Amino acid sequence: MDIATLGGQILGQIPLGDIVLYLTPFNLFMFAGALIFTTLIAISRTETQIEAEFGSLKDKKVKVDLEEFKIRRFLAIVCGLATAGAMITGDLFNFTLFVALIGIVNIGIVSAVKQVDVLNAAYQYGLVAMIASMPLFAGAALILGATGTLSLFQLSQTVTTPMMYFASLLLLMGIIGETGVAPFYATKAEMFRTPGSPFILIIHLSSLLIIIRAIEILLIINKPF
Repeated sequence: MDIATLGGQILGQIPLGDIVLYLTPFNLFMFAGALIFTTLIAISRTETQIEAEFGSLKDKKVKVDLEEFKIRRFLAIVCGLATAGAMITGDLFNFTLFVALIGIVNIGIVSAVKQVDVLNAAYQYGLVAMIASMPLFAGAALILGATGTLSLFQLSQTVTTPMMYFASLLLLMGIIGETGVAPFYATKAEMFRTPGSPFILIIHLSSLLIIIRAIEILLIINKPF
């Protein structure tokens, strides 16, 4: 499918050899949204989480200490910047690298939490993310082998072959695993129980934006025979 049909009029191109970066209103909107949310995270402080004590009417306050706060804020900023980069890249391989980086920092955002259930969920999510990296990069490699390019601008003008359909399926499997959406969301949902808003929200936002961008990329790559 044509890039302009999906993202609107191409506002500009940045040729870097075979890789041609392009800007559309759709990509710029998601890029700006990711940067704005990342900026809010960088200047915000974590909220104090109130938990009910089981078997009583008392409440318990759960705070994030300063050292943990600095680590989680840094990783949340990295996650936001990686998400923003994935929104405007015109290189399929760079997109897969950004997706893999997001999967890694999502685990790091909750790695300092002293809650067994949360850490166990993060560990399970990490296993899924590591396994998903194989079909993710395999899909990009197969597309490169079938077309000789990873430029989305060039791929939009290439006739889709059966190998590219298979590679796109591998890409989709990898993206689903890295972002932790259904059917892998069960392990990721427990990670949201940890205190530390708005740092935890970047995990959800990155997954949402990556899936939207992935749909655009798959539609660009896959066309009728």
